[in-house]
Amino acid sequence: MPSSTASLDLDAASSALDVRLAARHGGFAGHTSGLAAEYVQGNLAILPAALADDFRRYCALNPKACPLLGVSEPGDPTLAALGADLDLRTDVPRYRVWRDGVLVDEPTDLTRWWRDDLVAFVIGCSFSFEHALLAEGIPLRHVEQGRNVAMYRTSIETQPAGVFHGPTVVSMRPMTAADAIRAVQITSRLPQVHGAPLHLGDPSRIGIRDLDRPDYGDAVEVRDGELPVFWACGVTPQSAIATARPPFCITHAPGYMLVTDLLNRDLIAA
Repeated sequence: MPSSTASLDLDAASSALDVRLAARHGGFAGHTSGLAAEYVQGNLAILPAALADDFRRYCALNPKACPLLGVSEPGDPTLAALGADLDLRTDVPRYRVWRDGVLVDEPTDLTRWWRDDLVAFVIGCSFSFEHALLAEGIPLRHVEQGRNVAMYRTSIETQPAGVFHGPTVVSMRPMTAADAIRAVQITSRLPQVHGAPLHLGDPSRIGIRDLDRPDYGDAVEVRDGELPVFWACGVTPQSAIATARPPFCITHAPGYMLVTDLLNRDLIAA
């Protein structure tokens, strides 16, 4: 049986349940990049049922940034399709609670915040395709350095749905040109976790002024001979939520994902 308190020994070989139980029992509150290599990680957005239809349409209209992996029933903190022993209230290492678009708390447990009208949306995450890149020998600097991935708000507007609208958020990984080409080929077969990059090269073309100042996550160096490669990011809904300013909602903290029992290899498109 996995340990309910283990955290320091979590790594790429850990199971999804290892990570979830460590988060659930307070033994782990770190970002999940590089952990549980076989398993699909997901971004989380939890909204009142009155806003759920609009948010579902927003995801459908913006599938690169918001590829839906699962949607809960109102008030139900479980999602059996994503994990037999999974509790949305406790199994993410860190959450964000918002009121009227303002961040009011970053708890590691949602028990006191949970309501019977809440609907949870789990959205595909680039941490899943990172394992496919690493398996093909493509280095990822933020993983090597134990950092969160760098994420940026862009000038690329999402398609609006109801109250939800705002800019696309991207995650960035520096690569050589040869590795970038291979990364495009690999991730284009993984549409449920953002698919191929949105942009390669000059960040100003997509409205990013300074790579050293990400909006979320940690900055990493882009070295001589490398290109910044940008993928659509599941933090995009947080930007839309901040713009919509709903009375109440919950998201994951950027980089602190829900690790599901889905297998990355099963997401590869033919």
